[in-house]
Amino acid sequence: MASEQTISTGSRGRTAFRVLGAISLAHLLNDMIQSLILAIYPLLRNEFSLSFVQIGMITLTFQVTASLLQPIIGYYTDKHPQPWSLPIGMGFTLSGLLLLAWAPNFELVLLAAALVGTGSSVFHPESSRVARMASGGRHGLAQSVFQVGGNLGSSLGPLLAALIIAPYGKGNVAWFTLAALLAIVVLMQVSRWYQNQHRVAKSRPTETLKSPLPRGKVALAISILLVLIFSKYFYLASLSSYYTFYLIHKFGLTVQNAQFHLFAFLFAVAAGTVIGGPVGDRIGRKYVIWGSILGVLPFTLLLPHANLAWTGILSVIIGFVLASAFSAILVYAQELMPSRIGMVSGLFFGFAFGMGGLGAAVLGYVADHTGIDVVYQICAWLPALGILTLLLPDNRQK
Repeated sequence: MASEQTISTGSRGRTAFRVLGAISLAHLLNDMIQSLILAIYPLLRNEFSLSFVQIGMITLTFQVTASLLQPIIGYYTDKHPQPWSLPIGMGFTLSGLLLLAWAPNFELVLLAAALVGTGSSVFHPESSRVARMASGGRHGLAQSVFQVGGNLGSSLGPLLAALIIAPYGKGNVAWFTLAALLAIVVLMQVSRWYQNQHRVAKSRPTETLKSPLPRGKVALAISILLVLIFSKYFYLASLSSYYTFYLIHKFGLTVQNAQFHLFAFLFAVAAGTVIGGPVGDRIGRKYVIWGSILGVLPFTLLLPHANLAWTGILSVIIGFVLASAFSAILVYAQELMPSRIGMVSGLFFGFAFGMGGLGAAVLGYVADHTGIDVVYQICAWLPALGILTLLLPDNRQK
């Protein structure tokens, strides 16, 4: 439907910073809740005597449920926008959080992870569409504002877990239902704005949205972008899922101190996210993607051989540089398929989650059979795939 395609792209005009701020706050709360699952892995491992493979299965369950549904939901909402799906999706996350707090066995932990993943699959495609609608044409900036909320929330999860959950036990996860309830209230206001924008768009003349490139080049570019997402999120899975175990094993840190290091890494990821979108708006997204993926390679190669101090420094640099890619990749893909904003957003968010989950499972198997150190020696070479950026067409509007 043309009206939906029109509102999906974000018209040139005033950037709705209040809406961007609200959706970014909701993203912060959503991803903070999600990161609690990763942050309490040491507690879950001790309580249920889990292997690294089982730890990877938790991440895989969450990431797969989050990834498989996102493109489907995005495709459907491109044709039939669902403003009120945002608070409904957060309701799934709330249910998963409550179940995680009181889960008596590993199977129910997996179910809790699946519920949180389902909530994420509803949240991300529609909230990314809202960010584009509120952009006023500054699409990279809008995606960076939206993304920084999620990454900041991801960094807060381990910190709050170290302060609130680790000292007192898994049951204190239940306190974070307050964050889910706050997110539902915020998203209800965003949904009301989204619904009003949709009504206004229906009264406008229809508009045909076309890709700036031939179909073959679009397919090639999308394929390359997905390979880059694979390299980025497979590597990030090695740090988000197993960094605490690596620090505990190699340097003898306590669980709490290891979680503080994980917070520093994830906070750097949040800071790096701010850079990619606005810089891509100015110099072109291809160059941001190139510098972000391939540019991190020297640091990933050094990480497995560093002492504790340099491990902390290198992980912060890696998180900052690597994080700047996603906003640029997502907006680049949206510009290639401007009539399929929801589907593209769902595809890339979903693929990112899926690669993170697959990476966690595969790397858990490697850690069980060869040792946690080998995980970082293997993953160090993944950013070399950034060389494929050379094959991306330059789609900047002159």
